[in-house]
Amino acid sequence: MSNATMEPVVGTPTSKKEQMSRYFQFLLLLMAGGAIYPLLYLRQNFEVSILEVFNITTSELGSYYSALGVMYMVCYLPSGWLADKFSPRLLITFSMAATGGLGLWFASIPSKAVLPYIFLGWGLAAGLTFWASLIKGVKMLASKNEQGRFFGILDGGRGLVEAVLATIAIGLFAYAIETNGESTTVALKQVIYMYAYTCLTLAVVIFLFFSNKNEVAEEKAERQGTLIGNLKFLAAIPELWLVAGVIFCGYQLFWATYSFSAYMQQSYEISAVTAGFITVAKLWMRPIGGIGAGFLGDRFRIENVLALSLLGSSIGLLLMIALPDMQSITLLLALVLLIGVLTYAIRGLYWAILDGCDVPAHVTGLAVGVISLIAYTPDIFLPMINGYLAERYEGLTVYHLYFGYIAVMGVIGTIACLKLKQMIDAKQGA
Repeated sequence: MSNATMEPVVGTPTSKKEQMSRYFQFLLLLMAGGAIYPLLYLRQNFEVSILEVFNITTSELGSYYSALGVMYMVCYLPSGWLADKFSPRLLITFSMAATGGLGLWFASIPSKAVLPYIFLGWGLAAGLTFWASLIKGVKMLASKNEQGRFFGILDGGRGLVEAVLATIAIGLFAYAIETNGESTTVALKQVIYMYAYTCLTLAVVIFLFFSNKNEVAEEKAERQGTLIGNLKFLAAIPELWLVAGVIFCGYQLFWATYSFSAYMQQSYEISAVTAGFITVAKLWMRPIGGIGAGFLGDRFRIENVLALSLLGSSIGLLLMIALPDMQSITLLLALVLLIGVLTYAIRGLYWAILDGCDVPAHVTGLAVGVISLIAYTPDIFLPMINGYLAERYEGLTVYHLYFGYIAVMGVIGTIACLKLKQMIDAKQGA
């Protein structure tokens, strides 16, 4: 069935009941987005335990995540095509059920030979049938003047869901080991089960309660164009390439924050605990940056707020290079939190600018897939750039060059964002 999709939902709600229904559907998408990825990236909080329980090396675990990343890249384009052919209800239900089912398999502590297949399966579930469907679903639920706040709340809300689940997971783990005296294996299995059953529960809830009205509209809509024809159509939209460029640059600014902990320990000679405290404090900027920027974007225009966030993050990275000479932990904390707010603002807004491209609903999913294929390539090449610099330079020079490069990309993203605004204005004025 074609997904010329949720057109009946787009626009100002005609009744309070319709409005509440729309918000409820959005909440379901938000919770799915916040619950699906923590299981895949369990290493963020339990890497040492995973290595011990599964009897694998850091290198082997890294290879599983590399395979996961490659699977994402392979899936971006077909993910968009599927999002235009099937409803978000069906695709996201499948994604949550498959992720949770694979989680139960993972919780059985299978042999090392099985683990690559679980990670590849997760890549299919969270990539092929989930990502483009999630973005398209949110875009279609938000009216024209709500794109900023919906995408901002999506990213900030996902962060809150992840934080709540992580808190529960760590509590379960600590209780099993410290109170009940269980082994690390038993404790880790309880954590995995918690995440897996959360995904399975959401699969049932989304299948039962996500609106069927959109599917009725989809069944009546005609299939429009072939895959090749639709790709040619999208390629001819210049604004779409600028959106891909903005996300490409903005995503790299977010990547820079992954190196903050190690950089602070080397440049300030602070302990791992202090660096960890600062970076955890940064994580709590996600709901503030994402949700706050969303509302600001709808009030002062998304492109304006996004351009300022891109430029501000770039300046912040340059200050990160210069600040160690001052040796002020207070200034460091303030700067890290500021960059955190701005990078989360970028993440919360950059998909909202797609609305300015006026992409028809029947190819919106494909547009998300095409943009993602370009915009998320930093997942592949940024670690290579970091490794290249580490092999040829020493100490802080590596970070200075790395942050400097990403700051330049942020400035380029700012220019692309302002150019996009100019093109949208010209089109609307024509």
